[in-house]
Amino acid sequence: MKPVRARLGKKHLVAAAIAMSSVLSLAACGSGASTSAAKQTDSGGRITVWVDPPRVPAAEAFKKAHPEIPITINQIDGTVGGKSLQQQFAQFNQAGKGWPDAIFFPSNDDIAWATGMKINYAADLTKLLPEVIKGYNTAVIAPCDIDGAIRCLRNDAAPDVFWYNKTFFHKYGYKVPTTWEQYADLAVRIAKEHPGKISGFTGDAYAPDRYLWASGCPTNDRVSETKVHINLDDPKCQRAKSLLNTLVGGKAVSTAGIFDADAAKAGQNLVMSPGAVWWGDYLFRQTWKLPAREMTAVEPLKWQGESTPATGDEGGGLWGVSSHIKGKELQNTLKFAEFVATDPAWQVSLSTGLPAYGPDQDAWIAKQEKTNYFADNETTFAAMKAAVGYVQPQHAYMLYNTGSVWTEKMAADLVNGTSVDSAWKEFGDELDKQAKAIGYTIQ
Repeated sequence: MKPVRARLGKKHLVAAAIAMSSVLSLAACGSGASTSAAKQTDSGGRITVWVDPPRVPAAEAFKKAHPEIPITINQIDGTVGGKSLQQQFAQFNQAGKGWPDAIFFPSNDDIAWATGMKINYAADLTKLLPEVIKGYNTAVIAPCDIDGAIRCLRNDAAPDVFWYNKTFFHKYGYKVPTTWEQYADLAVRIAKEHPGKISGFTGDAYAPDRYLWASGCPTNDRVSETKVHINLDDPKCQRAKSLLNTLVGGKAVSTAGIFDADAAKAGQNLVMSPGAVWWGDYLFRQTWKLPAREMTAVEPLKWQGESTPATGDEGGGLWGVSSHIKGKELQNTLKFAEFVATDPAWQVSLSTGLPAYGPDQDAWIAKQEKTNYFADNETTFAAMKAAVGYVQPQHAYMLYNTGSVWTEKMAADLVNGTSVDSAWKEFGDELDKQAKAIGYTIQ
């Protein structure tokens, strides 16, 4: 599935934390306390759903499958980091009306304000959709598990696997790395032996997920609604920084982002990289149009001294249901939520991302195999399914956006030739600053 941060603009990034802070202020001075006690409505059956452009087909598929349910589909701005959505919900709280019955959040980080006590929009689905929830791997549904309650449903699973160009590796006799440290060393070697070839990207908002989250670096370790653990001096952060020092210092990675205008050109020279499962179909095949039968994925890498692979996660959207509805309106909304999360008419037939809902994954893989795009289908799809269980824990979606801070500080500094150490400090300082500005206590 097209990633939720794909349309991230730099100007929006700068505004993201301010916008989220504003939403808290608006809610605090409005009717935030009354939202949890607001009267629940029942339309008699009609539902209104909000979706970004890539999820319009999901809503249309539901409309076709359930003609008995009257539905209004509103297409919303899919720009991640935009401030209008948060502000709208604060205004809905003040007015006591206006909320959509269901929504696909443009940014996964939206779930933080949507479940906070000031906004309190997203319903607890734990008892409303228990059978659906059972179909998710624990690691996949983890972003929706907030203080023991399932407050959203995951659309697609987006763990990072390790991609490599099998044709290139076979031609030059390179051995696929199994550890992060081997990856960095091989990347530098390839850059020296084949100038212009690259082994990763550091310039997009998913880069910290790709490298820091995969290392277990505490940037988004939620302690409570108001407390977070951030510590870039942690050994797990420092090993990620050391990895980046090797990659950047050896000119083995591009400082561009995977969605930049020139990314497709740079992508033609990509020989290996950690990257999300959706890189295969969406990025390599559809967007960059890399030749077929070259790229293959294997399971995520291990850190030296550890026995289990460790990986991050890049996107995978979240569906939310309103806590302000009851009766037939709620029943029909739950049917919609179950459909977009689990029904093959969307998850298999139309979605390009590995379904988050486990029972749909094999059917989706069978469909993808028919394209015969990867150099090794069996290995690639086995790696995708396995990677789901290797996503590192203690990483929540917060009111601040770590990816936006990364692109504005770390990525921008690396483009300008700043050292990794200096860029790292700026990134860490800004992350702390934004978290505190929003109201978090850092532990």
